[in-house]
Amino acid sequence: MSLRQYLTSRVFFAQMIAAMAIFAIIAYLFFHWITYTTNHGQEITVPDLGKLSVEQAEEKLDALDLDYIILDTVDFRPEFPKLTIVEQEPRAGAKVKEGRKIYIKINASKYTMVVVPDLIEKTYRQAVPTLEAVGLKEGTITYKPYLGKDMVLEVRMNGKKLKAGDKVLKSSKIDLVLGDGKVGFVEIDSTEIDSMEIPLGNE
Repeated sequence: MSLRQYLTSRVFFAQMIAAMAIFAIIAYLFFHWITYTTNHGQEITVPDLGKLSVEQAEEKLDALDLDYIILDTVDFRPEFPKLTIVEQEPRAGAKVKEGRKIYIKINASKYTMVVVPDLIEKTYRQAVPTLEAVGLKEGTITYKPYLGKDMVLEVRMNGKKLKAGDKVLKSSKIDLVLGDGKVGFVEIDSTEIDSMEIPLGNE
């Protein structure tokens, strides 16, 4: 049989059809396997884990075939219950695949301790940013006679006098006692000046 006769024969067409069918089956099985292994089209919406305990979050994620990893404990935030989740990644509402890990951060159980900075003889404008830089807040401001106006004379908390280096809870309110700037020269009445004897010469 010549090549031309073979290419126009039923045997050739039968073999072509068989080869195409085999190719189609293999392609179908391959793409079906890819879809299955990558969960193509099966996306899960990440739930909101904010203010949940780790146990509550774990139960919620298990039901969705998701996992979690605790990254860190952050400084205490009063708007969140202690030891609950304050941050998560991916965020709530994101679309992820089955088995995806959700990274979470936990609220501390209480405020951390910070060191009271040295504020004595600093101005009020210097003292407030210094307090805020270490996580403390400005409390009550009172004044007492002192030559330097708005100069820090004392640092107090809840009526107790503090010194530089003392440790207090972060976010505590620190009271400042400032100078009023009103201490100056003593005023002398004019009648007193007239009655004063002023020595002259070598008398």
